[in-house]
Amino acid sequence: KQLTKEEVIRIFEEHERRWARLGTLEVLSWYAFPWPILKTPESLEELTMLAIEAYVLSKHHPDGDKKTSKDRIKDHIKRWHPDRFETKLLPKVREDDRERVKEGAGVVARNLNDLLRRQSSSNALFG
Repeated sequence: KQLTKEEVIRIFEEHERRWARLGTLEVLSWYAFPWPILKTPESLEELTMLAIEAYVLSKHHPDGDKKTSKDRIKDHIKRWHPDRFETKLLPKVREDDRERVKEGAGVVARNLNDLLRRQSSSNALFG
């Protein structure tokens, strides 16, 4: 079903609260993470390029009128970058969830980097 503008805005607000909380929690699980898609993923397969693109480039994104698409993508890349993610957050993930979270973060980081490349090349063509 199509989400309303209000539902999408609520998802973004909840995700910001979750990012703020991640650093304060001692133990994390798959469901603690604000995965950058518009629904809570049950599996890695749901972390698709299309779903991530719909989230990051949503017209209801809180930074939508302040930042370019490229800057929004870069902000997400910083959050999900393996160097930062695997040293700061991954050690807190429950042992039985750790591999799946690591793989999920890797999928997200790769998709965000691909999205940034696509944005850069389309800007070069049409900018």
